[in-house]
Amino acid sequence: MNNPLSFCRPILLALALCVMPLAGAQNQEQVWPAKPIRLINPFAPGGFGDGVARPFWDQLGQALGQPILVESQAGANGALASSVVARSAPDGHTLLLANLGPIAINPALRPQATSDPLKELVAITQIVSGPLVLVVHADFPAQDLQALIGYAKANPGKLSYGSVGHGSTTHLAGELLNLKAGLDLLQIPYKGAAPVITNILGKQIEMGFINISIAKPHLDSGQLRALGVTTLTRAAIFPNLPAMAERLPDFEVNPWWGLMAPVGTPQSVINRVAVEATKILKKADIAERFRQNGLEPEGTTPEAFAQKVVSDSVKWRQLVQTNNIKPE
Repeated sequence: MNNPLSFCRPILLALALCVMPLAGAQNQEQVWPAKPIRLINPFAPGGFGDGVARPFWDQLGQALGQPILVESQAGANGALASSVVARSAPDGHTLLLANLGPIAINPALRPQATSDPLKELVAITQIVSGPLVLVVHADFPAQDLQALIGYAKANPGKLSYGSVGHGSTTHLAGELLNLKAGLDLLQIPYKGAAPVITNILGKQIEMGFINISIAKPHLDSGQLRALGVTTLTRAAIFPNLPAMAERLPDFEVNPWWGLMAPVGTPQSVINRVAVEATKILKKADIAERFRQNGLEPEGTTPEAFAQKVVSDSVKWRQLVQTNNIKPE
């Protein structure tokens, strides 16, 4: 008599073969990360990526179970790093240190020359924001933002501001001020914040938008005067300094750093990195280190960061078009 199970064996074997790849995929996802994580930095070594944020990366790597190796891929105004990550395997082992400039501003200025990060990358979390402060020489006749606007309108075409480069946030902050206040300030681009400050102190230019931590020593010494911070609300590091939005509604230039990954990266990986990063950003020592450098810890959800990236992309594209800003 035939064994009844003999008829079932082919079916059971087929089912087993179907389940095995699924189980393998699940197991592969469960062991992530299986090797060190590459973090591609869009700028040269020595800045935020491997300087200020070093303790944060160390703790995030410990929480994830693999070290995070920061790898600088500077070039094409940050677009090179985005391209490297977008072409990487979406397995969670290559992440992008995303910044407002390369992600939201460069595509607005150079739509034909850069890829679309919104289509090639997915948001994980916003790590920090880094507001700017509008500064003038201590002898400048305007004592506050309202007085500056009046002075600039009384002297059309005569005032200039320094930026750290054409297309930078410090450049577009001036363009936003021109738009919202009806001014015609002239941008003078430099290679870094140091020469901007030097030329304000030397009175070759009248003003500039500077990162808070860089400007603070000169403000504390009385060499420079701050007229406003570029966040919607006052910054913790300068609680008595008005936000420019108090005089110009919705004025905001708040550069950020965050984490992004190639499209197709498992959601479980995205969520885990976001959760662990947020836990670390809430630690007092890490938060204080960032704040001492003029940065505000954020630790947003992937959904909130994605929304931020989209809204900033729209905002800066509109400004570029309205003010007819051309790439160099």
